[in-house]
Amino acid sequence: MSENIKFRLDHTMIRVADLDKSIDFYTRIMGMKVLRKNEYPGGRFTNVFVGFGPENETTTLELTNNWDITEPYDKGDAYGHLAFNVDNVVEAMAYLEAEGVRIKSPAKAMNHGTRMLGFIFDPDGYVIELNEPLNG
Repeated sequence: MSENIKFRLDHTMIRVADLDKSIDFYTRIMGMKVLRKNEYPGGRFTNVFVGFGPENETTTLELTNNWDITEPYDKGDAYGHLAFNVDNVVEAMAYLEAEGVRIKSPAKAMNHGTRMLGFIFDPDGYVIELNEPLNG
């Protein structure tokens, strides 16, 4: 790779059925902020970018709401999960459960390792991994 070319992961896009519910989940519950919202009447969709910091400095999540979709999206076999880093997975999972978030797998040491992980579902059924920082 050329030393003159610098890559940075910019964003990940997911399609959401209920934009307000998704914005509430990612902002109020997960602590992200709405960075920008754009409506595209000609294409009949809305994009909302949420993140923990400025778009030009941090990776963000693009929530796309297609106005005419009435059925849930097929997640496909290739999709794995989004991952959020938290200081304490056990505490985070207890908080999320109290908020009514659906739990996929409670906090536990990862298979074949010691790093703590937990898995939840967002409002559209996308899997989210919670993990603790790597040591060293």
